[in-house]
Amino acid sequence: MSKVPEDFPRFTPAATIPGAQLKFIARKIDGRFVVGLTEEELYERWEYCEDLAQQLAARTQRKKAAGLISDFEVFYKETEQRVRGQGWDVTNDEVIWLMNRMRILAGSSQ
Repeated sequence: MSKVPEDFPRFTPAATIPGAQLKFIARKIDGRFVVGLTEEELYERWEYCEDLAQQLAARTQRKKAAGLISDFEVFYKETEQRVRGQGWDVTNDEVIWLMNRMRILAGSSQ
């Protein structure tokens, strides 16, 4: 397993439980309580988002080569809206990361 890039978002659980005592949300994995993602889960999240970014970058390059992108910023915003509307299992922070990654891969980091 290769290392997840430092700029890839790491989740912090946003769950709260009402009551007088401090509480946290955890899962029990192999007899240990885990808060947030394990290294394996983080790697899977990154791998999923990297694959999406690669696909979006290839699409962007094809459209650029065909002369179908007149204004990259408009194209970028439309693509981001489509990504958010797809129902893919990505968080807001992951969408931001994968769109930036798409720009880098497509050579459009304007």
